[in-house]
Amino acid sequence: MVDPDKIKSGLSKVNQRIYKALEKAGRRDDEVTLVGVTKTFPPEYLTIAIECGLTEIGENRVQEFEAKKPKVKGRARWHLIGHLQSNKVKKAIELFDIIQSVDSYKLAKEISKRADGDFEILIQVNSSGEESKFGLEMDGAEEEILKIAELGNIRIMGLMTIGRFVEDETLIRKSFAPVKEMFEELKKYESDRFKMVHLSMGMSSDFELAIEEGANMVRIGSLIFGSRG
Repeated sequence: MVDPDKIKSGLSKVNQRIYKALEKAGRRDDEVTLVGVTKTFPPEYLTIAIECGLTEIGENRVQEFEAKKPKVKGRARWHLIGHLQSNKVKKAIELFDIIQSVDSYKLAKEISKRADGDFEILIQVNSSGEESKFGLEMDGAEEEILKIAELGNIRIMGLMTIGRFVEDETLIRKSFAPVKEMFEELKKYESDRFKMVHLSMGMSSDFELAIEEGANMVRIGSLIFGSRG
């Protein structure tokens, strides 16, 4: 049985930690967008989170969210944050408002082909260099992103990355800082359909470090909704 008070409390605690991280970094308290991650949680969790004021919700799998979405009461901006296979692009475009996990020119081209109008995407980069992670390799990423920007029917809105999964804070920061640098560098190429608006970095284990390194969007699940399964 879902406990609304636990979700409300979790959301409040996460927001307080975000504000403190922003204060530590000398940034305004409205500079970070919180995306609540609800993969594996049932629809009622999403409904309660929306009732508690969460406006941005992230899911990892197209098929899972397709089953959930009709049962959710309330409206949010839906983010796909998990790896997307080309054969699920059409359905993803129907279900989500933005895809954060565009990790190749091939995938971007398929979205461009399937989208009707300028569909919003973030480009995922693999800043840790770990083979287990998806994303454009940092070497050559800028050129690949500019190539993607030439495609029609998509609007690039920023970058996304997953921090290195280690305890060493220095190594974690090193997987965020170069993405912030690239984010700033790419601003000189901005156009109507290419904007560096969202820098999506940081999850439950490392979002405060990500904020200190410049993130303006964080993806938090377990700290809000509890442990999964």
